[in-house]
Amino acid sequence: MEHLAACHVHSKWSYDGSWSLEELSAKFSRRGCRVLMMTEHDRGFTAARLDQYRAACAQASSEKILVLPGIEYSDGANRVHVLVWGPVPFLGDGLPTSEILNAVHATGGLAVLAHPSRRDAWRSFDPCWTKLLLGIETWNRKYDGWAPSKTAPALMHTAGAIPFVGLDFHTQRQSFPLVMALDMDEIVTEETVLDCLSSRRCHPRAFGLPLSESMIGKVLPVLGMAEGSRRMLASIVRFSRASSRS
Repeated sequence: MEHLAACHVHSKWSYDGSWSLEELSAKFSRRGCRVLMMTEHDRGFTAARLDQYRAACAQASSEKILVLPGIEYSDGANRVHVLVWGPVPFLGDGLPTSEILNAVHATGGLAVLAHPSRRDAWRSFDPCWTKLLLGIETWNRKYDGWAPSKTAPALMHTAGAIPFVGLDFHTQRQSFPLVMALDMDEIVTEETVLDCLSSRRCHPRAFGLPLSESMIGKVLPVLGMAEGSRRMLASIVRFSRASSRS
């Protein structure tokens, strides 16, 4: 059976989130998602706060949707970000990526490299990370916009990782038809979802369709033009607002 999961979502537990866990649970449940893969920023978290957060995610879950707690860790330069789920204690903030990945692996967690195009994070990729990463975000709505990442495919071939799609949801602007499809017959719990992911029984979907290399090759030119137009329009709007304030 296929269950849809919204991946890379921030709530008010992140310093820059704008939605509560309950609001997000209701929103994504209405969109047909069975799992909400949260990824709060490491900044401001502690071990005690992580325990409180896990309890809050359980409280926000329902029979319709599982709110899966997770943390987005960033290195000291705030360049490389890693999405982490599973029974991982709070690791701290500003740690080297290799240290984060090794700790996640040692504690039975799962790690996905986030938005490799942001600040050219892909240039910092270390081949040693290959065996420690479950996946790589091939499409991040916040930073890649309306088209997939142009830098992720090369990393995918190098790392042999699962392609992930993430909303990087902070506000309504990051709403977009990107989900992970989980192939699982078990009852949906944190443990069964993590097992499904670690067993690689999952794949990305965009606009309701499986996101494959062939699909990307066919639609990328169109999506790229749409993203270029979107960015241009956004620049015009920002310029107009700045001019009106001056």
